[in-house]
Amino acid sequence: MCGIIGLLLANQDEHVNQMIFDGLTVLQHRGQDAAGIVTAEGRRLHLRKENGLVKDVFQAHHMMELRGNIGVGHVRYPTAGSSSCAEAQPLYTNYPYGICVAHNGNLTNTEELTKKLRDEAGRHINTDSDSELLLNLFADSLVKANTAENVTMVEAIFTAMTSVMSQCTGGYAGTYFINGIGLVGFRDPHGIRPMVVGSRPSSNGKTDYVMSSESVAVDTLGFKLDRDISPGEAYFLDFNTNECHSRICASSTSPSPCIFEYVYFARPDSIMDGISVYETRLKMGEKLADKVMRIYPDHDIDVVIPIPDTSRTSALQAAYHLNKPFREGFIKNRYIARTFIMPGQETRRKSVRLKLNTIKSEFAGRNVLLVDDSVVRGTTANEIVQMAREAGARKVYLVSAAPPIRYPNIYGIDIPTREELIAYNRDEEAISKIIGCDWIVYQDLKDLEDSVSECCSPEKEVINNFDTSCFSGKYVTGESIGDKYFERISMLRNDDAKQKRENGGNGDRKSQSSHNGCESVSNDKRLSTIPKNHSCESLSNKADINQI
Repeated sequence: MCGIIGLLLANQDEHVNQMIFDGLTVLQHRGQDAAGIVTAEGRRLHLRKENGLVKDVFQAHHMMELRGNIGVGHVRYPTAGSSSCAEAQPLYTNYPYGICVAHNGNLTNTEELTKKLRDEAGRHINTDSDSELLLNLFADSLVKANTAENVTMVEAIFTAMTSVMSQCTGGYAGTYFINGIGLVGFRDPHGIRPMVVGSRPSSNGKTDYVMSSESVAVDTLGFKLDRDISPGEAYFLDFNTNECHSRICASSTSPSPCIFEYVYFARPDSIMDGISVYETRLKMGEKLADKVMRIYPDHDIDVVIPIPDTSRTSALQAAYHLNKPFREGFIKNRYIARTFIMPGQETRRKSVRLKLNTIKSEFAGRNVLLVDDSVVRGTTANEIVQMAREAGARKVYLVSAAPPIRYPNIYGIDIPTREELIAYNRDEEAISKIIGCDWIVYQDLKDLEDSVSECCSPEKEVINNFDTSCFSGKYVTGESIGDKYFERISMLRNDDAKQKRENGGNGDRKSQSSHNGCESVSNDKRLSTIPKNHSCESLSNKADINQI
């Protein structure tokens, strides 16, 4: 899962660097592995990207060099490829024009696309990142579209996007930055990954534009939320005319947004596809309380306690409907990354104790109902239940605002293998024994879907179909459990494989710094070639003759 922001300011004397930084900061929850910004000053591109949090990657001297009135930013949480800084985004290719991409999601036909680009287009793919495939597909398609007689740039862009969407399968959304031409936002034909656009009056009487993974970035920067980019749509912001153009480029569309965005990933103050994330989580808590009452009408719950932070909204509503007090029993250290997206079971386990501490008076002698947004591997839940017991709880019950997660997610969420999931081949009784709670209750899938559908804006068509693959095993792009694809991603993306990649395959952990050989082709940072006072990379836009 990743976060994206693109900005176009109509006044060419203004700079987007601080606004992109601020936008990425409020999207930091979508990825803490790496961050990057690319801007254009005239036709010169400036790029800074590195592993780390936004506040650490961009220092004052970096920001001073990220000049220009148009740019794209990205925060990364890797599910495809590796955590190498060579795969930090935005990614860049110099031909045609100089194009960058910031991408959120996963493609599921990467092997086919890599072969096609290599054999038919003569393009070299240098990483395992599917984002690099999206970049090269668009670049190659734009070159071909521009060869048509009397074609306008707008038509060429939409023709290229039509070609990209016809070749790619999976869940994806992103922004292409075409140097000197503009920004192109896009979303897959199912709308699995989110993308919104906003605008505001510019200082020169024209219009400034923003596109982002979540509306919270639009709000924070003082823009008006215009709308979501529709499934299968490309949305072009013209740098030269200050006009916006949009077109459905997919041959067919079937809106099925990822329901896990509402459960966990999105900020509660975001609006996605016209649906308030906060209101959906209230509904989840209400329906969860109803299920607890159905199964345990004579329950002995004394207090309802959320597991910070995402579950707080659902826990508040559950407590209200159970007519039990809501209490904050865990205090969170906000400087620890989200444990679900941390690589490795041991890392996640150790991090829980650093991230949370108990208020013992809220647990002592009580039967507590802990509310979590979801239970994935069970590592975090097990530690938290132990902490509750150590704080003096008599009984510990656990409820999940999401159904049991029993299947991999292949659209950008790090749920790669069934064997790593605590609910795989287990019922609630077996799960509760492993976690160490007295009983566990999961949300019903139908109730989860209704929680989101019932919160649709009156002005928008009600969404009844969602990507629920990690709960149901049904994949909207047609894959089936047991396909060779699932075997391949299991081998590539399980915890052991990630640890091996991090250690360089031989147990000797390599530096994650870009000064240790990352991006040796296009972003060489060797001391012999870069002056000491240089921090951001000025990317050459000179086309390689061999590519023309």
